[in-house]
Parts: sequence; C-alpha cells; structure tokens
Amino acid sequence: MRTAGVDLAAGNKRTALAVIEWNPQGARVEQLTLNVDDAEIVRVAQQVAKVGIDCALGWPDEFVSFVSAHAKLTHAEPVDGGMEWRRTLAYRETDRHVRLQTGRWPLSVSTDRLGLTAMRCAGLLGRLASSGLIVDRSGSRGVVVEVYPGATLRCWEWDLTDYRVNPAVRRTLIQQMEREAPWIDFGSHAELMVTSGDAFDAVLAAFTARAAARGLCIPPPVEHRLRAEREGWIALPSCGLGALL
Repeated sequence: MRTAGVDLAAGNKRTALAVIEWNPQGARVEQLTLNVDDAEIVRVAQQVAKVGIDCALGWPDEFVSFVSAHAKLTHAEPVDGGMEWRRTLAYRETDRHVRLQTGRWPLSVSTDRLGLTAMRCAGLLGRLASSGLIVDRSGSRGVVVEVYPGATLRCWEWDLTDYRVNPAVRRTLIQQMEREAPWIDFGSHAELMVTSGDAFDAVLAAFTARAAARGLCIPPPVEHRLRAEREGWIALPSCGLGALL
C-alpha cells in the first residue's frame, strides 16, 4: 500500500507532498516534495490508496445558506448577528468534533485565512473527480480524506508546542517517531522535515491517510454523515503511530 499526504497552501509555493510506501516489514518515505502543483497531486493520487489533504474540503452548511440568502436578499428572518450565531457560520460539524476530541478549534474556513487555500482545494477536488477518482469529502470512501496534522499529534498526546516554527522541535518529534515506530525509514527526507514545517506536515498527513485507509480513524456519526459529505470531515486517528504498520 502507498499513501500520500498534502500540506496544501493557497499557491504552489509552500505546498508539500509526501508519499509513503507500506509493506508488512515497515514503511518508507518514498517522496517528499515542496512547491507542488495540482497536476502532480492528481498524478500521485491516482497511484495511492489514500491521500490526506491538510485543508478544509468544504464550508459550513449554515455559512453556505447564509451567503446564498444574503446575496438574494431572501432572509426568512432577521439575521441575528451575535457571537453565538456567528459561530454556527464559522465552524463545521467536524470542527466542533475536533474541538471536543482535542480541546482546540481548527482554523475557520469561512472566517480565517484558510479560505483562499480552501478555494484552491475546491478546484483540486474537481480535478481529482474529473480524473476518474472517487471524491467523498467525508473520507468514508474514495481516495481523499481531510486531515489536520496538529490534531493528529494531539490525538497521539505528543508535545507539539512551536513545532511549525521551530526546526529543533521537529527534529525532536522525528526522533520520537523513530522510537515509537522504528520500522519507519525516513531516509534522506528527514532533514527536509526538519527544515520545512510544510514537509513535516505532509508526512504527518500521509500517516493519517494510512490510518484512514485501515479504518483506524473516528468516522462521522451516522446523523452527521450527509453533512460531512458536504462540509468535509477531519480524520482523527484512533490509534498511535506504532499501530499503523
């Protein structure tokens, strides 16, 4: 089995792609690339069992309905405008789930800088579907699954303080990975994971994609399945790194 991870940015610059090859004896980071375009992501997605994309795959249902009604001036009732009402527009059901599981809110796709990246992601999902791949934003089937590397580390109960900005922290985390899963072969890519937080997150995304491919992630509850297919669903591993083999 091969899995891929994408740390998606609004443009090719700072977009990282990782590919991991898995076999019964271990796993090997086969590819780790920076400044990746959509065509390369589509090419790799056609060759792997699962690709984890670090980006929101959709917008909150309430936000979509609000924007549509606001544009048409067809609000059924006056807009509340208060903080609690705004939160329903800012966060998806999966964001609330991640908050419950990890104690931290993901970035809001509708009110934070993530929006520009999500627009690119919408185009990427269309390209993946046009290439013949099944795209299910809930991650329940098909090749794509939404991931959140920081939440994955929190599920593992690892200390991720400053890991995005501090190379020394990333080096320590790689050493922790090697202790917990000595069967992982990072090869020459380990140094790029140290120097680039984007590359590091792409590898984490590929790890989470492996968990999703093996059914080792928390699925959306039945009552939220249709919503997850529209909004996206962040895959949170239900196992530690060592159990991925």
